[in-house]
Amino acid sequence: MVRHLRAEAHAGRMLPFVVEYEGRLVGQLTVAGITWGSMCSGHIGYWIDRSVAGRGVMPTAVALAVDHCFGAVGLHRIEVCIRPENAPSRRVVEKLGFRSEGTRPRYLHIDGAWRDHLVFALTVEEVPEGLLNRWREARPGRSTGIK
Repeated sequence: MVRHLRAEAHAGRMLPFVVEYEGRLVGQLTVAGITWGSMCSGHIGYWIDRSVAGRGVMPTAVALAVDHCFGAVGLHRIEVCIRPENAPSRRVVEKLGFRSEGTRPRYLHIDGAWRDHLVFALTVEEVPEGLLNRWREARPGRSTGIK
């Protein structure tokens, strides 16, 4: 898996990240499907350890990744596709203000069947202040863990 992630990253099609909290690995975030040309987009996938879920770790990680993609990388659009029953993952994009774009029927083959996914997206024009700044402002008095 690591070899595949490195090869895709070197080819410019993927940005794999680990998520650390208090010095330990607690998750992973990947910007994949990076497309250039007239599209300039990618999609984000992520997972987080249940022991740190609900502490703002993943919304912060997604916000950092989106800002990196929109700034340094130069992408225009980021999508997140989530299975409808995955309420915790939906809460991440809702907290960050991703726009709902509907359902992709039978989008990915998971656990032996084609599964529907909900689509959420942002474009660079929607977060001129930066997604991390938006997230920080939405949490007055609460730390994002970023210094």
